[in-house]
Amino acid sequence: MRILVVEDDQEAATAMVRGLTEAGHEVTHAVDGAYGLQSAHEGSFDVYVVDRMMPRLDGVAMVETLRKEGDQTPVLFLSALGEVEDRVTGLKAGGDDYLVKPYAFAELIARVEALSRRRETGSVATVLKVGELEMNLISRSVTRAGQDIDLQPREFQLLEFLMRHAGQSVTRTMLLEKVWEYHFDPQTNVIDVHISRLRAKIDKGFDRPMLQTVRGAGYRLEA
Repeated sequence: MRILVVEDDQEAATAMVRGLTEAGHEVTHAVDGAYGLQSAHEGSFDVYVVDRMMPRLDGVAMVETLRKEGDQTPVLFLSALGEVEDRVTGLKAGGDDYLVKPYAFAELIARVEALSRRRETGSVATVLKVGELEMNLISRSVTRAGQDIDLQPREFQLLEFLMRHAGQSVTRTMLLEKVWEYHFDPQTNVIDVHISRLRAKIDKGFDRPMLQTVRGAGYRLEA
């Protein structure tokens, strides 16, 4: 399981990362909410473990931002704030579970793994929505603001991947591996050609472009 730990207390973070790694998980650590948001945009995770009180950007604001961007990765909040009102605030912000400090590490592991299982066994979405763009995975149809968009199979796959990672920078390597199933760079402009075609189809005739090029990073679909 890939876990993003967002915790500003270095001692607590070190112990948590070590324990989760020893339990067989792949762990990335971010020192505050701002770096946590950056890590979430740049990577792909199964669960976020997020401290509430942090400098620069607190855990609640970080999770609220991710939810607005369409990121539905399960979130376990950690906090010394244990009143009912505090827990409700965290859950309303988009958290899936809330664990009060100090906690038993065995319980942390159990809750993280429970969130992962819940995600795996949850209902599979058949419709993806990013802003006014909608994709039906059953009928293989796409519309923007109610207007039909005709896509070729590879364009459909490309858009599906971008929609599942809406708001995140998607690299060329990610596209080659996940859409074309290449584990090497074929040294062709295949991605550029398909991105250009897709951009023309989903953005043409609209005032605001959704498919953006991120200089030096790749591409991003914005709601």
